[in-house]
Amino acid sequence: MPTLGIDLGGTFARAAVVDAAGNVLASAKVALSERSPAGVVETIVQAAAAAKKFAGVEVVGCGVGAAAQIHKDSGVLSVAPNLGWRNVPLGAMLKARLGQPVRVVNDLAAAAWGEFQAGAGRGASDLLVVFVGSGVGSAIIANARLLDGAGGVAGELGHIKVVPGGRRCGCGELGCLEAYAGGHNLIAQTRELLAAGSSPKLVELTGGDAAVITPATLEQAAEAGDAAAHEVYARAAQFLAVAVANQVTVLNPARLILGGGVLTHCPSLRHRVMEGVQAWASQTSREGLLIAEAELGDDSGLIGAALLAA
Repeated sequence: MPTLGIDLGGTFARAAVVDAAGNVLASAKVALSERSPAGVVETIVQAAAAAKKFAGVEVVGCGVGAAAQIHKDSGVLSVAPNLGWRNVPLGAMLKARLGQPVRVVNDLAAAAWGEFQAGAGRGASDLLVVFVGSGVGSAIIANARLLDGAGGVAGELGHIKVVPGGRRCGCGELGCLEAYAGGHNLIAQTRELLAAGSSPKLVELTGGDAAVITPATLEQAAEAGDAAAHEVYARAAQFLAVAVANQVTVLNPARLILGGGVLTHCPSLRHRVMEGVQAWASQTSREGLLIAEAELGDDSGLIGAALLAA
């Protein structure tokens, strides 16, 4: 029987009806009109109803991928930075509204499971999946099982500390990898350079308009030889590359899957991560390692969440 997958972001809720093979039968997307827990639940219910109506089939369960740290047994979102939530019982709230079992997982766990079952991870039983988008996330599949840890937060690559006491992260802690290499924070650091007037190339690329800055803007300025931009960019790239290389050393995956909007639109950054793995992961851990690009695009989390619910 098909299941329902939900991808909860900071701006939209997406829902899809997915069959057992990972095929999307129908999907719907609804903007979050408000970010209160009750309001978001209603938005998810609207998206779910639309997807089920378009698919014309019944579903037997629901999986939700959310950018949050989640208690695996309760479905409580302990920290959801994009929504400004702490300790929200999303799983219970959705179960009450949908009248079906609901499994809530981290969005990267959902994406990893989607790639494992229906994308770039097919045929491998040990995967490391790293996405760099608005934040930095990773998930681990070991011996064909999703590794979630005692509290459900295993694989939180974005929240390892790279500068103790450093920049404040959206999670509220200091010095996280995400605070230096996540998309939102790359933009924030680039805007700081623009405001300080320390990067002539950024002024040229943006016309002085901070609103047009993307992570790719920083990469372009750095590669054009702008010293200030290069310092910020090179630091982020090295932190990210070393972190991924260390995970490869620790986990010894058969496959490393890279994805997310920042790595897609910043090809040099992606290349630096790949080079870093080859340079800094232990030799034995990278023997036979295949580095692949995520195949399912924006649907990886939807598909994975639905298949986890199954």
